[in-house]
Amino acid sequence: MMSWKQGWPRSLLLPAAPILAAGYLLVEGPWLKIPAATLSFYLYAISLVGILLAWRFHVSRVAGALILLLLAHRAVEFFANGHIPVSGPGLTALEAVSFLVPLNLLLLAYSTEKGFALASWGPKLLLLLVESVFVAIICRPHPAPGAELFHGALLNRSWFSWTRIPQISLLAIAVSLGALVVRFARTRHPVDATFAWCLVAFSIAFSGGSVGRSSTGLLAVACLMLAVSVLENSYRIAYYDELTGIPGRRAFNEILLQLQEPYSIAVVDIDHFKSFNDTYGHETGDDVLRMVAKKLESVTGSGKAFRVGGEEFTILFPGKSAAASYEHLELLRAEIEAAGFRLRGSDRRAQPRGAERRRPSAKRKRRGDGARPETSDPSVLSVTVSIGLAEPRGQTTRPQDVIAAADQALYRAKKAGRNRLEAAGSPETTRSPRRKKASANIA
Repeated sequence: MMSWKQGWPRSLLLPAAPILAAGYLLVEGPWLKIPAATLSFYLYAISLVGILLAWRFHVSRVAGALILLLLAHRAVEFFANGHIPVSGPGLTALEAVSFLVPLNLLLLAYSTEKGFALASWGPKLLLLLVESVFVAIICRPHPAPGAELFHGALLNRSWFSWTRIPQISLLAIAVSLGALVVRFARTRHPVDATFAWCLVAFSIAFSGGSVGRSSTGLLAVACLMLAVSVLENSYRIAYYDELTGIPGRRAFNEILLQLQEPYSIAVVDIDHFKSFNDTYGHETGDDVLRMVAKKLESVTGSGKAFRVGGEEFTILFPGKSAAASYEHLELLRAEIEAAGFRLRGSDRRAQPRGAERRRPSAKRKRRGDGARPETSDPSVLSVTVSIGLAEPRGQTTRPQDVIAAADQALYRAKKAGRNRLEAAGSPETTRSPRRKKASANIA
């Protein structure tokens, strides 16, 4: 199971959950009574700021969500004449909007980010226009066709007396929320997490009628979360590796500035990675990088993994000596070796045909190449890593010196046959699996 340190639970909760909790207490609590006019101004002001931020950082999904929330709030406010809807066109608008907004948020979350080009925004704006016309038609003075479309009950109405949202809309909200959480679990993208919390805030606001001081304040909090998600997204782009999803070189360089002894640093390199790319293509190479990064991210011993370039990673163990980190790295090396990488159908089709596929070429034999290490299943590639480990010692006190020492240890691991862990200055403690040594050629 993924730990809180690396796992998506923390990313799902922060920072949106604390913002929503603080906003709810501020709006509903007895400590500070913010006037309704102030909350209404704040709603539009923070929405405008969020849209400008989304435009500046090319996050069109957030801009679409902000526009969606503003239109939803304005529609109910207009047809309810500024009062909490209890019947008539205002209630019809609330019921229709509370059904459409979750589905639209889900559509935005699963859409591909393509910036603000008209080709990508055109269909979304057209959909909003069609939905706005639909809401306007069913919200005409009664009796209007479709006015009762969302008013039906699936279960006993008394069970849902706590909310003004109709049961069909509650079902749409529940399904959409589940799909948004699943989406975030797959992508771990801050915008996807915020969409889920935004839907929660929207549901609470519309349960109170969407109009009024409390509902307006909660919608403003939802817009604030969306605006903050743009900044979170920008931070992720700057500090996290786009391919693997783990922290990148910039994050590693910054954390080095804060290091205090004791600590140890491991340099991890995928064995024969160039051969994976040459034999099966860069797409398979990318999949191998993702698989290894996921294993590195789950390293025990409070280690933190970074991708610093190509097939090379580093693992930092703050507060741990090399001796204390050694067993955790050895366990990690063995887990990667045991996991293997299963080729997809398209990858297998890319393999050479005929005699060339049945036996390794002379060139591959000369290199001792592990492009296709032997496994019991021909569709599974054996992926291994070599690791060099070092800690501050003697004149090696600066982080750059420790990294250089770890690089030297990695070189020894490669030269000794790969799929090994070597510790700087302690050759007697190095280990490798019991197997025939590969060529001394360094990949």
